[in-house]
Amino acid sequence: MNKTIIKNSSYIPQVKICGLTRVDEAMQCAELGPDAIGLVFFEKSTRNITIEKAKEISLNLPKNISTIGVFVNQPLGYIMERVEKCSLDAVQLHGMEPPDLVNQLMELDLIVIKCLYVDSRPFLKDVSEYNATAYLVECAKGILPGGNALSWNWARVKDFGINHPFILAGGLKPENIKEAIHKSLPHAVDVSSGVEKAPGRKDMAKIKAFIKAVSKSSIKGKNNLRRIF
Repeated sequence: MNKTIIKNSSYIPQVKICGLTRVDEAMQCAELGPDAIGLVFFEKSTRNITIEKAKEISLNLPKNISTIGVFVNQPLGYIMERVEKCSLDAVQLHGMEPPDLVNQLMELDLIVIKCLYVDSRPFLKDVSEYNATAYLVECAKGILPGGNALSWNWARVKDFGINHPFILAGGLKPENIKEAIHKSLPHAVDVSSGVEKAPGRKDMAKIKAFIKAVSKSSIKGKNNLRRIF
């Protein structure tokens, strides 16, 4: 679970492309150089994926791209079945999961990412209850937990990264990612709807533009930064 430590005084946030549903699109996405892809195991989502497709994607991805399973209020057994069958590198909990579940997954030596909703309750109180590898931070607006294409005041979490590794999400797209990065100073960024041509269908031109924009968004001032993925 140990990740590379960046010792330079500046860094470029890692990129996670979330909500892939097709094997061919996942392979095309991989060629564009993201650090991780997210596979959503949530039946109410238009980006929900089957175990069979997720397994095929995971087995065919380059080793330098992490596969992250996204779950919403699912029990340990449900999560671990997919971790094992789909060879997932990390688990993202995107609901109201209890701290005990995070601890159980951490004890299994998994990378665990816990979603915190900035607008729903004081998220700094939430983070004190969890012991996750990292945190995905977004607003609580929208019908579904994630993928709602809603922007928010990213500057609210600028100081959060001083003590907590976090992934910025919510309303990100090629046109605003540079602004979002410099306002929030995240360790990584997560995009789904912002690089789609339809729910669950990725637009490779948008992904390419997004990754290119991130690559030009170097952040200064964080020494000995440990990569999340």
